[in-house]
Amino acid sequence: MGLIRHRHDEPAGQRFQMREKLLSIGDDFWIEDDKGNRSYKVDGKAVRVRDTFVLEDASGNEVAHIQERKLSLRDKIAIERGGDTAATVHKALIGLRDRFAIDVKDGADLKAHGNIVDHEYQIERDGHTIATVSKKWFRVRESYGVEIAAGEDVPLLLAITVAIDSLT
Repeated sequence: MGLIRHRHDEPAGQRFQMREKLLSIGDDFWIEDDKGNRSYKVDGKAVRVRDTFVLEDASGNEVAHIQERKLSLRDKIAIERGGDTAATVHKALIGLRDRFAIDVKDGADLKAHGNIVDHEYQIERDGHTIATVSKKWFRVRESYGVEIAAGEDVPLLLAITVAIDSLT
């Protein structure tokens, strides 16, 4: 059981396995579910001025475009869907701990905090954990898990995880 607390009547969330050090530009990799099924592919685009990744579903359909935004005071990554910015991830300027603010276009903003570098952190909305990232769930070296609460936008939260990895 992960760190997300579920009500007794709500189904448990989904868990995915991500590869650590995933962000070699030009490198592609699969995000697998906890049963080992390939669920999403991260395609690192090599010939770009800015860090760019495309998140595709298992059928090869683009579900998110993740691209670094240059020329801003702090590093930012935009997550686009259908040509529109769905969310922007940026490092928070407050505090000593690793924190990220996620501005969501059509929803409540999110926060990510914890030990980001060691892949032990939570993503929260209004003080409620909606995703937990941890290396403890999988024994595979250089990988970590992402548990996403039931009813949440799985592709968006996986894209946010890729964006946070890119910013660290």
